[in-house]
Order: sequence, then C-alpha cells, then structure tokens
Amino acid sequence: MHLDAPPQRAVAHLKFARVGPRKLRRVADAIRGKTVREALVLLQFAGVYASEPLEKLLRSAVANADHNHNMETEGLYIVKITVDGGPGGGFTKRLDPRAQGRAAFKRKRMSHVTIAVGPQPPQRAPKRRPGASIALSTIKTRRSAAASPAAKPPKPAKRSTRKPASGDAPGAA
Repeated sequence: MHLDAPPQRAVAHLKFARVGPRKLRRVADAIRGKTVREALVLLQFAGVYASEPLEKLLRSAVANADHNHNMETEGLYIVKITVDGGPGGGFTKRLDPRAQGRAAFKRKRMSHVTIAVGPQPPQRAPKRRPGASIALSTIKTRRSAAASPAAKPPKPAKRSTRKPASGDAPGAA
C-alpha cells in the first residue's frame, strides 16, 4: 500500500430520502464514529422514524465493504456520515387548503445521505452535539428519574398567612 493513499473506505449513498435533513442529522449524530455493530443496534431499537432509512443505508455500506473491497465485516467503524438537503431548494411543494378558499404551500423536504465505513476508527472523535440522543425512554427509566431527589428540587416551606389571635401573641403568658 502506498503511503499517500487514503485509508480504504466503503461508501453508500442515499439520494432523495423523503425525510427532512434535520430529522436525519439527529440520528446521524448519534451513530457517528461508532462501530457498525453498535450503530445497527441503536438504529434498530430507536423509536425514531428517520432511523429506518439510515439502517438500510448502513447495511448497504457494509455489504459494499464486503463485496467490492473484500473487507472483513466484523470490526468496521462509521468513518464519515453526512446529511445534506435535497434538490431544488431541498423540498417538494404540496398545497394545503386554508380558510376562505385560500391555499398555502407545505414544504416536503428531501435529503441526501452518505455513509463511509472503514476498518479503523476515525482520527478525530465526533463532536458532542445537543439533541443527538435517540435512546428510547422506558417506563422504568422515567419512574426512576421521577423518584430520584435530583430530579425535583425541594419545595420551600409555606409561610402562615393567618394572623395570630390575642391569646397566641408572643410574650403574653
């Protein structure tokens, strides 16, 4: 292998996905830099609609690595994943009926996604981005979060608004 050659990668593209880029980026940020096995488990059990096309695309990239590049499918990493807007302003227009015979446009966004997998992990660790969690919250985790004292601050004690009676006055004994 030549020293100047880039590391070997297998790439898969998804064009014209009928999901908005912001929804896909949330899922893509959650799996960026992980092993393929971890990412597939996350995508399979994520309760997010955008995870299904990314799971299919990741399986396609792994199949490309095996078939086209003779890579070992075990131990592959997601080296690069990008989500871009679709064509023509990034959306198709649909009419939405409004009051008094008017109409408004709905913008149905599309996306282009590219995934590259390789045998080595990426050189730089992925940035931690807010909103990159796609984990499902179960009833058990919600109950434990509600029961923990860190979840709710203690309520301040209420002051009595009742005026003291003549016999209740301090110092009257």
